[in-house]
Amino acid sequence: MDPAAQQALLERGLERAAEALGDVTEPVMAAFYARFPEAEAAFERLSLGNRARLEGEMVAQALYCLMTWFEFPGEVQGVLMSSVPHHKQTLEVRPEWYEGLLASSCSVLSAHAIDGEQQVWEDVETELRGLILDAAC
Repeated sequence: MDPAAQQALLERGLERAAEALGDVTEPVMAAFYARFPEAEAAFERLSLGNRARLEGEMVAQALYCLMTWFEFPGEVQGVLMSSVPHHKQTLEVRPEWYEGLLASSCSVLSAHAIDGEQQVWEDVETELRGLILDAAC
């Protein structure tokens, strides 16, 4: 499937999920912390007293990468290639947490997928996971 068709399916799925869920931060973070309970303490430590704000920013970053991938993959690659190593080295944020937040975002959003949207969610998740792993090396 060409990137424009994938983008259209992704946008349709995002709209449906937004209508069903509203702000996705809480369900995404709940799914993320279920997979990585130790990350909750790190978010608390790194948030400087405003964990909800940091969680919102991180979910927004994941959504940005998901929403932008098919149209501007180079831009997303640049974001991840600079962000993942920086956070790993300076803030002790494990690369698998990046992966986990992305996977949690896809899981929550794809729960509302119809037709060919599920495959698009799987494709974007797989491709971005690969970028995160490359960036972590």
